[in-house]
Amino acid sequence: MALKLFNTLSRSVQEFTPLDPSGKRVGMYCCGPTVYDFAHVGNWRTFVFGDLVRRYLEFRGYDVTHVMNITDVEDKIIRRVAETGSALRDYTSRYEQAFLEDLRALNCLRPHHLPRATEFISEIIELIGKLIDRGIAYRAADGSVYFSIEKYRAAGRTYGQLVKLNFEDMRVGERVKSDEYAKESVADFALWKARVPEDGVVFWPSPWGEGRPGWHIECSAMSMKILGPSFDLHLGGEDLIFPHHEDEIAQSEGAELQPAGRRFVQYWLHGAHLLVEGRKMAKSLGNYFTLRDLLAKGFAGREIRALLLSAHYRETFNFTIDGLHGARSSLGRIDDCVARLKEIAGEAASSKEGAPSQAPGLQARFTEVMDEDLNISAAWGAVFEWVREMNRRMAEGKLPPVEAAAELAQWERVNSVLGIEAAGGAEIPADIIALANERDTARKSKDFKRADAIRDELKSKGWVVEDTPKGPKIKRLS
Repeated sequence: MALKLFNTLSRSVQEFTPLDPSGKRVGMYCCGPTVYDFAHVGNWRTFVFGDLVRRYLEFRGYDVTHVMNITDVEDKIIRRVAETGSALRDYTSRYEQAFLEDLRALNCLRPHHLPRATEFISEIIELIGKLIDRGIAYRAADGSVYFSIEKYRAAGRTYGQLVKLNFEDMRVGERVKSDEYAKESVADFALWKARVPEDGVVFWPSPWGEGRPGWHIECSAMSMKILGPSFDLHLGGEDLIFPHHEDEIAQSEGAELQPAGRRFVQYWLHGAHLLVEGRKMAKSLGNYFTLRDLLAKGFAGREIRALLLSAHYRETFNFTIDGLHGARSSLGRIDDCVARLKEIAGEAASSKEGAPSQAPGLQARFTEVMDEDLNISAAWGAVFEWVREMNRRMAEGKLPPVEAAAELAQWERVNSVLGIEAAGGAEIPADIIALANERDTARKSKDFKRADAIRDELKSKGWVVEDTPKGPKIKRLS
């Protein structure tokens, strides 16, 4: 079977075919964070989705170059820098570092390239110059440079490739300097913003005077510099379809840098919005969570990741605290099954001798459903069907070590996509490990009163210690 993806550009599910003649190399650009604050759980749904796409492409044998930009200059950042009196880099570096820490906490693979917009000013200026030369960008009286929708369309180009636009019912020809503007407005948008007093010290020289880039042009310049003028995949949240991604297409294709017959991007993938406790996220509603808020509540990164990956990326998803508890319980079932498989497999798990060359089942079913536009819900269904089957066979004593090792190998392949590594010492807080060790010492000293007290303390913290023939095991309470 071939991998199929929903392409926003064609508004249909299409077979994925890379531009690379060998069919192996894939260029993938994901819109990254705007580093003016901590990323919230809605942002993280999109970023984890991007990680899933990369992992699955690599699982299917593609050689992926993954680019995620860091937007470190735009309207909101300028305001925050002015309010705090910080230097631009000092302000943004704090949130950039926090983003990378959160990325690791959710076990997302680090992108191969993390370009900062401020490091691509010369490329941005060069691209704007090409658009001016083509006659579809112009310098306004205030020194700012704008993209002309009218001239772009007059050149035979289509503005409205990702969304259907009715130019008769929309306000056409207006000019907007803001990075984000009303969706009912088809407006000339700023490529270069002339310096104003509110910008403070955040500006760069250019042929059009001192100023700074617009948000949309940043992604076009960075993506094409690293991946080339035409590449395979561009990902983001559905809120970026218009105007951000539509403007990216206009700028990039308007400069006519692509080879004949090629688009700027072949496949556009967009993740749906996320609701929290059934409503749009808002601080006033008390349902606004950063990843750090959830970790502080005692949830592990893998539990948050699992919940974010529990629904299809094109479905609006309701993120709840109850859902996190459910994810914890589900992961516990997987962990227990995998741990028992490892015990049975023993040395066979590290030896290929005697193992079947290919054990059909989990991996085949997982691939079958994920090939259908990343059907993650069905993929989880395949995982838990496998867990039930493994538990049944182990309970009946019908799973020889060599077969257990083969099943573990399948799980490891599948988990290379899901990214929910089994809970281990790294997932267990140091204070919990210390309490468990203290309890073990108390039991060995026959101080059962103290051991029971520690057991109750662990339970109050959401953990339990199971005494097994091979020693105590620490587990989260479901």
